[in-house]
Amino acid sequence: MALLLKNAHVIDPQVGLNETADILVRDGNIVEIGQNLTMEKGVERDLGGKIVVPGLVDIHVHLREPGYELKEDIASGTRAAAHGGFTAVCCMPNTKPVIDNAVGVEYVKARAAAVGKCRVHVAGSCSQGLKGDTLSEMGDMVAHGAVAFTDDGRGVQGAGMMRRVMDYAAQFDRVVMSHCQDEDLVGAGQVNEGVVSTRLGMLGWPAEGEEIQIARDIAICRLTGCPLHIQHLTTARGLDLVRAAKAEGLPVTCEVTPHHLFLTEDAIGDDYNTFLKVNPPLRTAEDAAALVEGVKDGTVDAIVTDHAPHNDFEKNAEFELAPFGMIGLETALSLVITNLVAPGVISWERAVELMAVRPREILRVERVALEPGATADLTVIDPDAAWTVDAADFQSKAVNSGFIGVELSGRATDVYVGGYATMEDGAIIE
Repeated sequence: MALLLKNAHVIDPQVGLNETADILVRDGNIVEIGQNLTMEKGVERDLGGKIVVPGLVDIHVHLREPGYELKEDIASGTRAAAHGGFTAVCCMPNTKPVIDNAVGVEYVKARAAAVGKCRVHVAGSCSQGLKGDTLSEMGDMVAHGAVAFTDDGRGVQGAGMMRRVMDYAAQFDRVVMSHCQDEDLVGAGQVNEGVVSTRLGMLGWPAEGEEIQIARDIAICRLTGCPLHIQHLTTARGLDLVRAAKAEGLPVTCEVTPHHLFLTEDAIGDDYNTFLKVNPPLRTAEDAAALVEGVKDGTVDAIVTDHAPHNDFEKNAEFELAPFGMIGLETALSLVITNLVAPGVISWERAVELMAVRPREILRVERVALEPGATADLTVIDPDAAWTVDAADFQSKAVNSGFIGVELSGRATDVYVGGYATMEDGAIIE
């Protein structure tokens, strides 16, 4: 199949592109990028006024399948991803059964190939059953395509166990993605410990419960040489720890979520909105401002969603009984445009680095760039689209977003995976 995208504003910092050009795609790959391109036959689209970037990737997503399909499944989760402008996601292994062996990896890959609207990279668990005491079948999972390892949903509690995980992962040049949570210190914490936890009368979750494990895992990274990725970092001191590790030359990266960038503990009011109950919790305004600075100065490597769908009946409960997590695939890009790109906090190039370039580098998957020969995974964005987040508009099975009712600017309109449209003019292609 041939595809010609005309008059697009193409942006890719990997190749120094920021100009209006045409993109010619054939058989799933970019053939040429230039001016006044033509083709004999195929699909031609005029993208005047639109921006085209390398396909966005979210490296922290919960697709819930197998085992929790009532919340989300690979079909609905990848529809939500495409609707949000993503051409690929990396799914977490805290499913039922846990993805701790090659069978689990192959199951997700097969389901994604059958029903997916974007690429699905699979992260295997560090430990069997996420219990933190016995190594998962890491080598076998790598052989079957696992791109990373994490016990996301909880942290690996034992330092000795974490060393074994990282020693083993280092042999395969796979990154260990760490959910930093000292469970003994966090306990039954519900919200950030401080003024707001006191006001709400809720058990506090101290920032130190995250920071202690960040420091520990950086030390183990130094010991083992294994690439370490800190998941959903939320605190200023945690960011300083990563900044120092990078300055030391350690292979440490980190990610932040839109909800930790653009929401704070102060958003949780007397209505006890459980959509705002997330793990780790929303932190202080000072922490959020520090994360934005980390995005600006390059300390933060990726913006991810930690898309965590839950059923209405689960979230419609007392705050302390409701599960942690919110969805984010369909709002992340627009939140970044609205809060960071449009006001000039970061450039379009930096946004592409955070949401397309560095995520692929962290996972060690195929580079995607706007250049001849590259796979045609493309995200098309209308930077001027104005819209309001509405639960009825979600492709996800879940609606537990902390941004419902928020007015946003900028939105993905089209997504191409391997040269084929999975979303066109805002509608998922069936």
